[in-house]
Amino acid sequence: MNMKTLILLLAFSLQVWAAPEAKTPIQRSAPPQAVRTAKPQVKPNSRAAVAPKTVAPAPSIPQSENELQYALNLAKKGDYLGASSRLFSMTRNPKYASDRMRIKYILGLMFFEMKMYQVSAFQFVDVVRNADKKYSKQSLQKLSIAADILNDDTLINYAIGKIEVEEFPKENHDMLRYRIGEYYQRKGEWDKAIASFSKVPSTSAYFPKSKYMEGIANVKRNDLNSALACYSSLAENRSLAGVTDTDRVAGLMGMARIYYQAHKWDQAIDVYRQIPRDTELWHDALFESSWAHMRAANFRSVLSNFHSLHSAFYEDFYLPESILLRGIVYLYICQYDEMDKALGLFERIYQPVLNRLDDFTKTTTDLTAYFNETERVIKNFNLLKSDSNSRRGYRVPFLVARDIIREGDFKHIYTYINRVREELAIVNAQPDIWRKSVVGQYANNLLKGRLDSSIKNISGIVRTHMLTMKQELADMFEQYNFARYEMLNGKKEALKKKIQGKGVVTAHVDESKNRSFYIQNGYEYWPFRGEYWLDEIGDYHYLGTQGCE
Repeated sequence: MNMKTLILLLAFSLQVWAAPEAKTPIQRSAPPQAVRTAKPQVKPNSRAAVAPKTVAPAPSIPQSENELQYALNLAKKGDYLGASSRLFSMTRNPKYASDRMRIKYILGLMFFEMKMYQVSAFQFVDVVRNADKKYSKQSLQKLSIAADILNDDTLINYAIGKIEVEEFPKENHDMLRYRIGEYYQRKGEWDKAIASFSKVPSTSAYFPKSKYMEGIANVKRNDLNSALACYSSLAENRSLAGVTDTDRVAGLMGMARIYYQAHKWDQAIDVYRQIPRDTELWHDALFESSWAHMRAANFRSVLSNFHSLHSAFYEDFYLPESILLRGIVYLYICQYDEMDKALGLFERIYQPVLNRLDDFTKTTTDLTAYFNETERVIKNFNLLKSDSNSRRGYRVPFLVARDIIREGDFKHIYTYINRVREELAIVNAQPDIWRKSVVGQYANNLLKGRLDSSIKNISGIVRTHMLTMKQELADMFEQYNFARYEMLNGKKEALKKKIQGKGVVTAHVDESKNRSFYIQNGYEYWPFRGEYWLDEIGDYHYLGTQGCE
């Protein structure tokens, strides 16, 4: 049912309810104050006086119903500003107390039509809380849609607890089932979450998100086979959308991670290789596949991947663990000089990051500064990505901010913050007469309050991530010190053997795959001379030797 039809029905029901008699006319064109009697003017030279015309008194209609009818007329004409102003005043007037919930519902519709979803949601919540039998169902439907648009967990949680999906219009069922699944997943009720996600059909726009979340719920209850089936279904469903389709790639990543968790290293590696390099998740796939190669003892492949990961193209990604892992692989094959270079790279990049994080978290007392500094990076992301010199005036290291803004909890709330900002922009774009009115001030204050509380919330999330990263780096530097000790000890032992005249056995890493193996399979080899080329990223192959006895 569209808005105009709904307003017409409301107006019709009001007309029938308000009329004292069947033949009583109802004033529709103007409010009561506009009804006047007029005395005809007589010209001075008229030969005969004109008798004044008698005007019959207007029928006795309750003023409250006349006002509400007038507001509905404004709504029917599309004058949502005028209607909202009148309706809002009526919600605060004691003489409309008995009809307040109906007025609030209609007021919510006005805000909804103006795309002020957060403001409209407050009206619908009031109606639902008061358990108004006539309007609570319709209010709950609109509240659910507004909550989905806003991506507001608080509203979603409130609405979901009262929803009966079958009572809603059919076009809203898929959205509701997805949101209900999210609701149960937040509560840790995995079976109920899966039951709801699985009801979203493959033809729905909500299917990719539902199927991905269903896979996560299956992982949480340790059902890896069902999780694998979910991700495989997602990748298959999006196969016609193109190889770089975000949802298809997410399905492939889910499959690879399931294989890794099941210790099926080769299968995980095969799926990781299917991630296109010109997608956002390719860098993550390359790093995660390195762990799979490590567990499968494919040291050459691990080092080949790291040569791409640690190229200049990815120096701004937060991956301290990968550099330490590279150093450990060199330790396994007794390449101590290469290990020394890897550890030096770790210290050069991450010691300043740890120092700046420590300084920022210890000296910053204003919680909102955590979000403000991170958002500065978001707003200037492309410039900072391309020009490292422009980062000097930023208190938060670029690679730290870059990592935090990819976190799911940050992205979720930041989406909501931007929705509220969009609504504030809509309010500020209205004519002065409405914006400065009581209803305009109400909308403005409500949105600013929601924005302030959300920024405090997301600031706490950013701070938590920074403290976690600081602790992780501190722990990694302990591993760094241990790795350096092992490196020095290995060098000492190698030197002893050399002095004693004992030879060191050298062999190619992963001897089963040497240079000729790749040439026979259609590859061309070009020696690396210190220059990285974007079209070569991911195709480097380590051909070094191991120097262990």
